[in-house]
Amino acid sequence: MTLNIPNFKNIDIRNIVCDYNGTIAKDGKLIESVGELLTQLSKNFKIYVITADTFGSVKEEVKHLDVEVIVLETSDHTKEKYDFIKSLDCQKCIAIGNGNNDALMLQEAGISIAVIGFEGCSTKAMLNSDIVVNHIDDALFLLLNKKRVIATLRK
Repeated sequence: MTLNIPNFKNIDIRNIVCDYNGTIAKDGKLIESVGELLTQLSKNFKIYVITADTFGSVKEEVKHLDVEVIVLETSDHTKEKYDFIKSLDCQKCIAIGNGNNDALMLQEAGISIAVIGFEGCSTKAMLNSDIVVNHIDDALFLLLNKKRVIATLRK
């Protein structure tokens, strides 16, 4: 998806990187509406779900979706998420998250969305984001209609 956002940036997005718990899942369970929205988005984007998999459920929860799961392996999740998005060419990514450990990933992404959601949203994540939404559905619907993203970010 190419976005020409007046007085903000012109960007070609290829990837969506989503935090799992607190962003697209609640207590280890994929939020019901998210599956259909990710299915629609996977027609135009490569989708990654990045997580510490605290509840050990992510692979089972998303097995029916066309997403790649990245399970964090170190104790420094902030750096791991940052390193992962850098490996994808961060300017071609939309990152979506809510926690302190998402803040650097959100800062580096071409476009970033903080989700308040069920867990709330850390101040660092919010301040490092281009857009803040109340619910993951709001974020995913934005991406299904690029004119909404442009309207939100143009200056």
